[in-house]
Amino acid sequence: MSAQDFLVELGTEELPPKALATLSEAFLTGIQKGLQAAGLSYASSRYYAAPRRLAVQVLGLQTQQADRSVNLDGPPRQAAFDADGNPTQAALGFARKCGVDISEIDQSGQKLRYSQTITGKPTVSLLPTIVADSLTDLPIPKRMRWGVRKDEFVRPTQWLVMLFGEQVVDCVLLAQRAGRESRGHRFHYPHNVRINSPASYADDLRKAYVLADFADRRELIRKRVDELAAQQMGKAIVPPALLDEVASLVEWPVPLVCSFEERFLEVPQEALITTMQDNQKYFCLLDAAGKLLPRFITVANIESRDPRQIVEGNEKVVRPRLTDAEFFFNQDKRQPLESFNHRLQNVVFQAQLGTVYDKAQRVSKLAAFIAARIGGNVENAARAGLLSKCDLATEMVGEFPEMQGIAGYYYALHHGEPADIAQALNEQYMPRGAGAELPQTLTGAAVAIADKLDTLTGIFGIGMLPTGSKDPYALRRAALGVLRILIDKQLDLDLTETVAFAVSLYGAKVEAAALADQVLEFVFDRLRARYEDEGVDVASYLAVRALTPGSALDFDQRVQAVQAFRRLPEAEALAAVNKRVSNLLGKADGAVATTVEPKYFDNAHEFSLYSAIQQADHAVQPMAQARQYNEALARLAALREPVDAFFEAVMVNAEDANVRANRYALLARLRGLFLGVADISVLG
Repeated sequence: MSAQDFLVELGTEELPPKALATLSEAFLTGIQKGLQAAGLSYASSRYYAAPRRLAVQVLGLQTQQADRSVNLDGPPRQAAFDADGNPTQAALGFARKCGVDISEIDQSGQKLRYSQTITGKPTVSLLPTIVADSLTDLPIPKRMRWGVRKDEFVRPTQWLVMLFGEQVVDCVLLAQRAGRESRGHRFHYPHNVRINSPASYADDLRKAYVLADFADRRELIRKRVDELAAQQMGKAIVPPALLDEVASLVEWPVPLVCSFEERFLEVPQEALITTMQDNQKYFCLLDAAGKLLPRFITVANIESRDPRQIVEGNEKVVRPRLTDAEFFFNQDKRQPLESFNHRLQNVVFQAQLGTVYDKAQRVSKLAAFIAARIGGNVENAARAGLLSKCDLATEMVGEFPEMQGIAGYYYALHHGEPADIAQALNEQYMPRGAGAELPQTLTGAAVAIADKLDTLTGIFGIGMLPTGSKDPYALRRAALGVLRILIDKQLDLDLTETVAFAVSLYGAKVEAAALADQVLEFVFDRLRARYEDEGVDVASYLAVRALTPGSALDFDQRVQAVQAFRRLPEAEALAAVNKRVSNLLGKADGAVATTVEPKYFDNAHEFSLYSAIQQADHAVQPMAQARQYNEALARLAALREPVDAFFEAVMVNAEDANVRANRYALLARLRGLFLGVADISVLG
């Protein structure tokens, strides 16, 4: 079957830069789905995206739908006709469904049947609907109207190109009649551009100073920015999101180096970087030591004959923003950091839980409690906790919210606070996301854990639990942050007593009954998702969860040991045995004896198992105490042979009550050995 190339380009006013890539991908996906639903095959497809256009190119598209046969079965013959041979309502209804007269229905078989061959439609007749449906389904939160038209789109449309082969697809979409005329660069080529064929689309526009390929434009910017940075003896900061946004703002990118006064480098570089990236879409430069250079790179949308004018214009624009940052920084430094706590006494953390200052006081006490248990400096942790929220009341953070924690770090250093206290003011918010950086100092770790546990305890204490996708206080992220700090930094903290202390700090503001258990369950439940992401079997997690360890580090060490144990050849059999033993002990009459009496043994295999258990107990206890769980489970794996022999030769539920009770006690000893690490019966 013959094939032709297809192109659709919708020209608009400037599209939202942060949504350009998403809209383009969705446009392509919608057309692909439409072609698939119509049964039209093609060789390849791709999208193009620039600030004023969305386009999709499909190569080798089938020119006509294939013919297809439709066979519909109706009611049985005996139900389709009455005794006189007249069609019943069932037969007539089937005919109506098929859109034909009853005489056109095949009545030769046991059932009525209607067969029809549907001739395939020309592809060109289907394309307008496919494109229109794709445009309708684009993920546009808020559509707009323009002029007196009722059409709605993310931005006003200006032109439409639709070509199938070399022919224009005749249609009107979003108030634009399709043609073959696109438009070039606003300034370099402010004319219509004739698209000769779908395959020549990118080349035709390139001649008109438009790089229609989003990926090519993005790569050109990245490469040129890196080259210019190297010429300035620096390295550019190129966040992927910023690179995408800049690539969505220009049709013909021309990166240029600009500068600012060195005096601004006295301001925390994070504030300068934030304002230049977020507000001006500039790429900042760092030296080899990671310090900000008084240079930045802007990406112009024009190849100017006098680029110096563009450079000076950008330098003029950025100067007031940097001056603002400088002013706020100098204003804040005029008073001690702790003095900002007074302002926080009037800032509500949560209506039922008090002010942000109240929270800082709780975090201070909780951080000291934690520091004492992880080997940190108790006094510094308490001090860092007290100062932890001060920068929220500063002018700097008021203007640049992203500076919370970072501003506190600089102000603390300025006022002579110890380095670890200053660092903790920034580290309290770590990790800021999945896989993000963790606190480097023990003081920072103590404050970060305290801050998150205080929030968890307080919000749970007033009954505002996260539900479904709603988690306004980011409690899931807080819980995961606590776990990551404790496990990845190898900090052995008993969360059971820590959460209980956190609850006590709230006093009567929270419902304390069962609150600690509720928080602990929520925190440890988050580990399941962590292990699933790491490829750890859920059963390994459940085997440890059954023992409810209070330390996240201890929990992780046990899980890793169980995961390793599962790879041993003895694991499956011993898991099954533990499950069997657990079921037997669960059905025991009364309490199971805590001691085993060898005098009641009447089978050699009982003696063998008892001896093996004693030897294993002697070897495993010091291992478990030292948290050498891998070694402990590996040693317990040696019990498989005597255990198998015992169950093959011994009837546990003996008629003699003493013998039966003694065998239960023996099995309880066996199970107790494994429970020292995990409940491996869950693995069976």
